[in-house]
Amino acid sequence: MDWQLSERFNFEGNEIAWDVIGAGPPAVVMHGSPFSSLEWRRVAPWLAQHRRIFYYDMLGYGRSSKPEGDVLHGVQNSLFAALVNHWGVQRPDIVAHDFGGSAALRAHLLNDVDYRSLVLIDPVAISPQGSALVRAAKAHGEVFAALPAYVHEAMLHAYIGATVKRALDEEAMRLYLDPWLGDEGQKAFWRQIAQMDDKYSEEVEWRYGEIRCPVTILWGAEDEFIPLKDGEELARRIPGALFTVIPYAKHLVQEDAPEAIVAAVLDVWRQ
Repeated sequence: MDWQLSERFNFEGNEIAWDVIGAGPPAVVMHGSPFSSLEWRRVAPWLAQHRRIFYYDMLGYGRSSKPEGDVLHGVQNSLFAALVNHWGVQRPDIVAHDFGGSAALRAHLLNDVDYRSLVLIDPVAISPQGSALVRAAKAHGEVFAALPAYVHEAMLHAYIGATVKRALDEEAMRLYLDPWLGDEGQKAFWRQIAQMDDKYSEEVEWRYGEIRCPVTILWGAEDEFIPLKDGEELARRIPGALFTVIPYAKHLVQEDAPEAIVAAVLDVWRQ
């Protein structure tokens, strides 16, 4: 794939891979877990016809450093605030998925990063959270990290496969699998799974009424990772939020219905 992340940003001694395409007012696309900025490869080029699109791999993901410490809620909002400062942008439009949505919400409410608009796609925002796999990994993290490589890959293949309504072709599946393979990747994958914790959502979810920009929420109708009812509850807690259900899509809407994301985001940006 011709998906470039040619720039590097040092965040607390860790290397963050990022890049930018397009021209115009600033916008940022933020990926979820267990993915990387590659989830935007079919969406960002279209958005880049209207905005200068910044994208990056979160700490612990994709081509960024995979440290042994915290790589989820407790750090990603601070990383994003630092990146916005590094890029020198003000009030960017944000399009954020899954844990990227968590990072965007936390950066806005805890780090005072302002946005022109916020589009959330199946975000991690309402507690309680966590699948049976997450609960098992939290209880037995060392066991999962030490699984034979072929067992780990098979589990990861099934895990990623469950995020889409339409099966990924082998090329697309490899894009999502490869960062988590090998000894470092395997340990990093189970580490970020084990770090999922409701306390970080609980820290901000009572403050969603304080959001200072227009919010649009998109939700895959058949999401098996985060139920539709969480999206409905999130929309209820954010005054004026627009809520749209995307049919025939699961959690990774970027693969199931990229055209729906493009259409919805461009509609927001025209306002």
